[in-house]
Amino acid sequence: MIYYLGLGANLGEKEKQLKKAIKFLHRQDRSSVQKKSGFYLTAPYGKKNQPSFLNCVIEYRTELFPSELLQLCQKLEKKLGRIKREKWAAREIDIDILFCEDQVINSPELIIPHPDLHNRQFVLEPMQEINPSYEHPIFQKTIKQLYKELQWEKKQQQ
Repeated sequence: MIYYLGLGANLGEKEKQLKKAIKFLHRQDRSSVQKKSGFYLTAPYGKKNQPSFLNCVIEYRTELFPSELLQLCQKLEKKLGRIKREKWAAREIDIDILFCEDQVINSPELIIPHPDLHNRQFVLEPMQEINPSYEHPIFQKTIKQLYKELQWEKKQQQ
């Protein structure tokens, strides 16, 4: 299966953490990182009074089911020193499953596509870099379209 994962960090050695996470994911059995966006320095989302984030998106091929990949990502976050804090808090590493092919999953443990990704420039910009024509399975719009709409909304708010 092909997944798109969003990675971010705003505590510690951010770039080093992201690179470690990507390397770990790539080394998993029957799994590989197919594409990786550049790193994007972005303002915090949600809770504003914290350091900037470094974000990227990867295209990840694996035989893991979505629930198994979620467990792997949570295990990796813990291994890289993530401490659970309140919602929107600063973090050592964060790995979100953005998409899993054209699947829509809505369970208590996991929602795919990520429910707020269309409002997040730090997801859409790097995602657009690696696959602008990917179509959101619910909105039926490409990443490029969602990114343009978000830019337009930001201009309207200024």
